[in-house]
Amino acid sequence: MATEITNFIHGERVAAADGRTTDLIDPSTGEAYATAALSSEVDIDAAFSAAERAFDSWRDSTPSDRQRALLRIADAIEERADELVAVESQNTGKPRQLTADEEGPPMCDQIRFFAGAARVLEGRSAGEYMSGFTSFIRREPVGVCGAVTPWNYPAMMAVWKWAPALAAGNTMVLKPSDTTPASTVWMAELMAEFLPPGVFNVVCGDRETGAALVSHPTPAMVSITGSVGAGIAVAKAAADDVKRVHLELGGKAPVIVFDDADVELAAEGIATAGYFNAGQDCTAATRVLAGPRVHDDFVAALEQQARSIRTGPPDDGEVLYGPLNNANQLAHVTGFVERTPDHATVVAGGHRQGDRGYFFEPTVVDGLRQDDEMVQNEIFGPVISVQTFGDEDEAIAWANGVPFALASSVWTQDHGRAMRMSRRLDFGCVWINCHIPLVAEMPHGGYKRSGYGKDLSLYGLEDYTRIKHVMSYIDRPD
Repeated sequence: MATEITNFIHGERVAAADGRTTDLIDPSTGEAYATAALSSEVDIDAAFSAAERAFDSWRDSTPSDRQRALLRIADAIEERADELVAVESQNTGKPRQLTADEEGPPMCDQIRFFAGAARVLEGRSAGEYMSGFTSFIRREPVGVCGAVTPWNYPAMMAVWKWAPALAAGNTMVLKPSDTTPASTVWMAELMAEFLPPGVFNVVCGDRETGAALVSHPTPAMVSITGSVGAGIAVAKAAADDVKRVHLELGGKAPVIVFDDADVELAAEGIATAGYFNAGQDCTAATRVLAGPRVHDDFVAALEQQARSIRTGPPDDGEVLYGPLNNANQLAHVTGFVERTPDHATVVAGGHRQGDRGYFFEPTVVDGLRQDDEMVQNEIFGPVISVQTFGDEDEAIAWANGVPFALASSVWTQDHGRAMRMSRRLDFGCVWINCHIPLVAEMPHGGYKRSGYGKDLSLYGLEDYTRIKHVMSYIDRPD
């Protein structure tokens, strides 16, 4: 194992202060291929100290200065996209071509969006809201920010954190997942060419490292994309010193297929959105509610889709998705399928594929009921469940009847029904006759146990700002 992934603090590669490391596992082989720093409070202190020093000058940079830096970073990532794809694919097992096509371009686009958005922040118009006084709004950076990112989209989720934060004038210390730090550190090294030292820092480590980051006294805001349990822990720790918190947590997206839906279109779109990235997506289309007359045809079409979709190693250009991220996740997904209740049927898949790496077959489970664990809990794997609903009201009750509220979709040719459903669905995003497209201009975020705060869009940028009211006495004394 020649590869060593270190921290990146104040513009330099830095090993953990006590020299500890952990092994990184290639999910497509199950074998160690590198080591990563295992950071402690000493390393967290150093990173936040660097970010705090850098904030003094970065906060005073102009929006055009920050825009220029982010645009240059986006250009550099685009020019070196092959390197990023190689790092990301080895770290996650993702198919190389799909990563190059579906993740690299959106990341660069998102960075460029926030580069431009930095120059168009808005506030209430200045005016005399009280006679003799002029009021106006200042929108300022929050300060030093801490962030924790997950293993399902390591590079992209890092962008979703640092791009709005830096665009708004903040500095950041980010901890990537302990299983997938490589692409984030690669990105930090690239960014250092265009940013002052300390503006963006990366510390590698485990849960204890993340806990030390969140509880550290320096950051004014902490942001996490991760599990509900991790989000709750972050919120509790942040409450001790009233830090701002931004949480993007789990999901259990309902996919409602009405009797008038185009069956083939729905089955193809839902299979792609359910199995992409091995279903390791908090918005994945993995919880289908099918109308009573369309159910049988839809399940048959979905089964055909599942049997035609392939999973395999990163260099196989014909696969839709790669392995699950780690051995624990493989056991988690396998356990859900093994516990399929007697009233339900595994229509397709249901097993680990091969004995090398963490691959799992495209799976369809039909006949589930609302209180089944597959319906209520996040599987985070390539498993699509199907229920049958009776009418629109029951579809809504079941769709909303889970602890999560991130994303949803409706499949129907009835425009009025689609509009009614979009109003009644208690989710942060509703797609109609599609599922999973994201654009930088529109917000991403949910309610309930899916967290709060928005990623992407101007709303996401505003989350990394604070609002100050300035009032000036303007009357002339007699």
